[in-house]
Amino acid sequence: MDFGFSQEQELLRATARKFLESECPSAWVRARMEEPAGTTPEFWARLAEQGWLGLVYPEEYGGSGLGFVDLTVLMEEMGRVVMPGPFFSTVLLGGLAILEAGSAAQKTAWLPRLIAGEARAALAWTEPNARWDAAGITLPARPAADGWVLTGTKLFVLDAHLADVLVVAARTAEGPEPERGVSLFLVPRDTPGLEARLLPTMDQTRKLCEVRLQDVRVPAEALLGPRDGGWAPLARVIDRATVALCAEMCGGAQKVLEMSTEYAKVRVAFGRPIGSYQGVKHKAADMLVEVENAKSLTYYAAWAVDEDSPEVPLAASMAKAYCSDAYRRVAGDGIQIHGGIGFTWEHDLHLYFKRAKSSEFTFGDATYHRERVARLIGL
Repeated sequence: MDFGFSQEQELLRATARKFLESECPSAWVRARMEEPAGTTPEFWARLAEQGWLGLVYPEEYGGSGLGFVDLTVLMEEMGRVVMPGPFFSTVLLGGLAILEAGSAAQKTAWLPRLIAGEARAALAWTEPNARWDAAGITLPARPAADGWVLTGTKLFVLDAHLADVLVVAARTAEGPEPERGVSLFLVPRDTPGLEARLLPTMDQTRKLCEVRLQDVRVPAEALLGPRDGGWAPLARVIDRATVALCAEMCGGAQKVLEMSTEYAKVRVAFGRPIGSYQGVKHKAADMLVEVENAKSLTYYAAWAVDEDSPEVPLAASMAKAYCSDAYRRVAGDGIQIHGGIGFTWEHDLHLYFKRAKSSEFTFGDATYHRERVARLIGL
């Protein structure tokens, strides 16, 4: 398959790079790392003004109606600057879940607000069992006279402390097939019994929370999609978010490669630039191969999403299996090329290495996705 970006997509890339390099420099990122919000109201409003919060959402809700390849371009640029804040949790997780599973009334109630930057969303599906599949969803939702009661704990929930609404995956039926019996619920952040607590994380640019639900009561209309049929739309959201994460990882890896090759040209050792030594040349060449292969797999997965191809799950897992290892290795090799300065807090490489490590395990690590690929091809 021949693949190339359109003029419009290249313009989006140029615009995004100029904006993010100006508005999201490393000093700003470091300042946001120290704050629970991870962003500022002004920056969030600027993202909404750019139309990025609604890039892949239908025009009827205020979005741009663009495709996932367009989003891939934007996510690469966000990865280049290690952009913090609740963009991913709102646009690629909570918001997409409402778009995929919500009724017309639920979409109308929430999507325009999310796209306008007036509200934020999060998706709570992982639990202390640390599983990414349907079997990991064990939090029970019990029918009540006026709706449902949810009790349990969700773990590693991205930006739950900032969300105005959480999409919570719960177990509404038991059975031999864990995919059956999962339901999704819209739970406003101020619902009694709901508590979100920030977790200490290695990657401080990406905030994770523990969410506790203690006899949380929600009305019947809080059910998002069909009862016991929530796994199918949730799986689609996870696959699409995985592709977007891979694009972000590609952008970060590309930036590390550029930083490392530039440094190798100017850092002199024993009277010569270190880039003239074979060991450094080969390491940089290996980094380039990793980055280009990661992009190829990610672009194919984004194309598959836009085509609504049945290969989306396979393409998403292939991309994530490769990108998980590639970004970590490229970030580590970048530190090696930089030498001692690359290990310091003052150098920005640690921001990329920590984002690489957190992204490696988000939505499942390389081992998980290789096993999923094998299962999907019938092995």
